[in-house]
Amino acid sequence: MKIAVIKYNAGNVQSVLYALERLGAEAELTDDPEKILQADKVIFPGQGEASTAMSYLKARKLDQLIREIKQPFLGVCLGLQLLCEHSEENNTDCLGIFPVKVKRFIPENSQEFKVPHVGWNELENLADNPLLKNLPDPKFLYYVHSYYAEISEVTIATTHYIHDFTAILHQGNYWAIQAHPEKSSTVGEKLLSNFLNI
Repeated sequence: MKIAVIKYNAGNVQSVLYALERLGAEAELTDDPEKILQADKVIFPGQGEASTAMSYLKARKLDQLIREIKQPFLGVCLGLQLLCEHSEENNTDCLGIFPVKVKRFIPENSQEFKVPHVGWNELENLADNPLLKNLPDPKFLYYVHSYYAEISEVTIATTHYIHDFTAILHQGNYWAIQAHPEKSSTVGEKLLSNFLNI
């Protein structure tokens, strides 16, 4: 199986490659359109800032390429947010795969809630979906983010920090996870394994 991990000047990509390696999967970090289109699966991970990332994608025409992909596609963390319609982070128009807006966390109590949100949160309201199959209990994932996707008709799992928000999205051949599955122990490993088996 060929797995393409999209290179787009975002952080945290190496840990995703290591996680795939632990699962016995061979992945290549690339921004080559031909390699991405020929892959069996495509993963779009990263940490960073929305407008800078979108500029990089547009400069290399990767924004259009991502919209044309037909094989299973997984966005992770910033990857999830860029697949949405719009982000409040520097008022950025994103890829529009998911009809969802990305908003900044506003803490109601700055003593109790810090932004960015960093830590472990439990998945809730899980839909019947191949990505979520046979996840071990307790279903905790590790998060690092200041922005979140609103809950919508394409949300297949939620979690809670300050308020409920989207943990995982799915539409067509696109899935996306807000947390870092590559840093989320057995639950994250199972999510990645399920994606590789879709």
